[in-house]
Amino acid sequence: MSEPGEAGLEVAQADVTSAAPEAVYDLLASSPDGLSQDEAVVRLAAYGENEIATIRGEPLYRKFLSQFTHFFAALLWVAFILSFVAGMPELAWAIFFVIGINGTFSFWQEYKAERSAEALRKLLPYVVKVLRAGQVVEVEARSIVPGDVVLLAEGDRVPADMRLVESFDLQVDNSILTGESRPVRKTSAPFAADGLAWREMPNICFGGTTIVSGSGKGVVFATGMRMEFGKIAGLAQSVQEDLSPLQKEMVFVTRVIAALAIGMGVLFFVLGTAFAGLKQYEGFIFAIGIIVANVPEGLLPTVTLSLAMAVQRMAARNALVKKLSSVETLGSCTVICTDKTGTLTQNEMTATRVWAFAEYDVTGTGYEPRGALVREGKELAYDSLPPDVQDLLKAAALCNNARLVEPRENEGWKIIGDPTEGALLVLARKGGFSDEEARRWRRLRELPFDSRRKRMTVIATDGERLVALVKGAPDEVVKRSRYRMENGAVRDLSARDIEEIEARNRAFAEEAFRVLALACRELPPDTDLFALDIEDVEKDLVFLGLAALLDPPRPEVLKAVEECHEAGIRIIMITGDHGLTAEAIGRKVGMVRERARIFTGADLARMTDEEILSELTHTHSDVIFARVSPEDKLRIVSVLKESGEVVAVTGDGVNDAPALKKADIGVAMGLKGTDVAKEAADMILLDDNFATIVNAIEEGRAVFDNIRRFITYIFASNIPEIVPYLVFVLSGGAIPLPLTVLQILAVDLGTDMVPALALGAELPERDVMRRPPRRRTDRLLSWPVLARAYGFLGIIEAIACMSGYFFAYWRAGWVPGAALAGAGAVYEKARTMCLAGVVTTQIGNGFACRATRESIFTKGFFTNRLYLIGILSELTLISLFVYLPFFQRLFGHRPLGVVDWAFLFLWTPIILLADEARKALARHREHNRTMMSASAESTAKAGE
Repeated sequence: MSEPGEAGLEVAQADVTSAAPEAVYDLLASSPDGLSQDEAVVRLAAYGENEIATIRGEPLYRKFLSQFTHFFAALLWVAFILSFVAGMPELAWAIFFVIGINGTFSFWQEYKAERSAEALRKLLPYVVKVLRAGQVVEVEARSIVPGDVVLLAEGDRVPADMRLVESFDLQVDNSILTGESRPVRKTSAPFAADGLAWREMPNICFGGTTIVSGSGKGVVFATGMRMEFGKIAGLAQSVQEDLSPLQKEMVFVTRVIAALAIGMGVLFFVLGTAFAGLKQYEGFIFAIGIIVANVPEGLLPTVTLSLAMAVQRMAARNALVKKLSSVETLGSCTVICTDKTGTLTQNEMTATRVWAFAEYDVTGTGYEPRGALVREGKELAYDSLPPDVQDLLKAAALCNNARLVEPRENEGWKIIGDPTEGALLVLARKGGFSDEEARRWRRLRELPFDSRRKRMTVIATDGERLVALVKGAPDEVVKRSRYRMENGAVRDLSARDIEEIEARNRAFAEEAFRVLALACRELPPDTDLFALDIEDVEKDLVFLGLAALLDPPRPEVLKAVEECHEAGIRIIMITGDHGLTAEAIGRKVGMVRERARIFTGADLARMTDEEILSELTHTHSDVIFARVSPEDKLRIVSVLKESGEVVAVTGDGVNDAPALKKADIGVAMGLKGTDVAKEAADMILLDDNFATIVNAIEEGRAVFDNIRRFITYIFASNIPEIVPYLVFVLSGGAIPLPLTVLQILAVDLGTDMVPALALGAELPERDVMRRPPRRRTDRLLSWPVLARAYGFLGIIEAIACMSGYFFAYWRAGWVPGAALAGAGAVYEKARTMCLAGVVTTQIGNGFACRATRESIFTKGFFTNRLYLIGILSELTLISLFVYLPFFQRLFGHRPLGVVDWAFLFLWTPIILLADEARKALARHREHNRTMMSASAESTAKAGE
């Protein structure tokens, strides 16, 4: 409700809803003629413009600078400075270039302006009709003030929160505020709350909602940030965004890398000066080279490339990602909080069953009039239908104010009007009641639906007969019925017939269908229509049958839900719709497998956060939250996040914005979502399809795996780069230094760069969606990753490089035990062999790293073309380093012969096959554990 304003207008919610229409004017200090222009100006000054205030965000320049000041960037800046100190300006400028590219690209990709408030403004009309001093005038929506009398008509968007004082068959689409799928009837009658939620009040129209049909008049009581929209906007803007799991993980990784680099630099300074006879200055330069060599300059480009490639693949699968880090967040998702309408369902009300004392299935979904009535597996043409069903279809088509619109470019079939009436219109078309037949009937009078009688009647004539056609709530229509149709003949409606109708209605309701009854009554041709009372028309009706309507689930959602269950991801439905409807859809799509516990917004209000968490972690039932408010949805998401879950939230309305922003990953609907939801979200589904989220999760999981692949690949090469220094210092210089700092940098900033980046573009492994979500405690730099890189792959590479080093001496006549030459052609060739050994083993290492669990022979050697280009690039570079005179002088290299290369390339398959054997053993152990676990579970069930 509106807060007290400077103009002194302060009213309680209960007073606004319970007052009679004529008393509302006095309550809100207005009159049936509206405000005077002078009073409107005074109130505008007091309350401010009818706009959503924005919260000033962080300036762009600070967002840009932050890309150059985070921990990893600081580490690179240190490496940049130390490279100058060590006399390596070329390296320094290369690092500077890396910093610039990383920072600029990250800023561009992750920049997301906070436009939620702007999007909210778009939901308000620019011009509205109001009464000012008894005259109907058009004013800008932002000029609306409390006390203004606003005129509402079909198609209008409500400019502010208002109490209705007149209502003529008024229906409002509240979905963007409440999430409820069907239009809500509004009345101007006084209404006592009686525990009903504020947003469900039948005599209140809220700003931003849309008039579906009818007309009315309302007195404004809240504008701007005092509206319900304004409160939601404030809630959304006040939600602070946390670092994504990947961002948090990158902070950890860079700190570990910094510790390793500095630790190795200090260690080698001590070893070099203590054992290898280096002077302190030489030891210092030596340590700087080690530190710089251990900083993986390609880490951020690889992360960015991996995310960007995943973004491209997701876009091709109808998921538009606004923020790069959101990709990996999806991959670590443990819970999806999904709404119902438009995400799990098609958001197109459809009649799927018809009952006229015999049941008919209706084929086809949505508003496309393609389908038929089916009885016992046989499609029936209109002429083949019993007269009872033909009359039912006629009533469905004629007692109807909706209009069916044929497809236009890039759009499907649509309806204008109430979706329920649209579904009945499509039903009539599917059954064969044609437009030509409908045009034979002329409407003479309409008795509109109202919430008291729960019926609507149309009186029409075909020139010969005068017929009243009625539709409404089954129990109300049955009460007014005296007859029924049977094979085209009218007979009395018996008590047994009524029991049968009630039983069928209950059965449909239990399946969460929206059920409408249809009836008719033939009137005497000379009836004075306008002298008839409603009660006179809607009596002694001929009951025709029932139509069961449902917003059907998307056909592909069932498979997507199964994949989520297999992937260990929990799905929780949070909807503004009714609980039984939500449960029925949940069962149809496989979300509800055994029994469901349904909680409403009122239930949540009585529960503590601990009680909510207890229900959410209950393992023996599926949880559905129905009839919830934006605050409720935000609270549920907050409870889940605080319990350690990584939460994805879907939404399409203004009411979803706070939860979308609070979630680890907010997912908005692209087709039917509001601009507010899209701005608050991290990802937009271009097809509004739940199955697309599952595709995106698969890509997100691949991102984390790809970053691990890069780390494994890069860290494995650190061992053959470090071992030569250990050999040098531990031998006291007796074994000349097999690898120089400049050669190490040639690998890190040269030969390794493209293959390492290519690993960031690797496609997901086949079992990626059969694994549970990664735990928050799982690290990119985990012990298994370090063990594989340093303790397995790296050791093999080091053995290969050092064997290549000694192989060069051996071919020159050296025998073990003899002194090694520390200068000259043989020493330079030995160093060349050591460097080339890193490159040849990294080729095999790259193939090994392309699959974490799967065999590369199964995955395929040629499925990552970028990696093949990477191999070509490193072979080209090492050839230039070995054979080009400039690089020979720079690195102190000597050309290698065919025998030398043959020896080194022997190690390429060795390292690959060794890792294949390790993976096969790991898969075998995992299979055994799975079988033992399944056996134990089976034994436990048998014992029960």
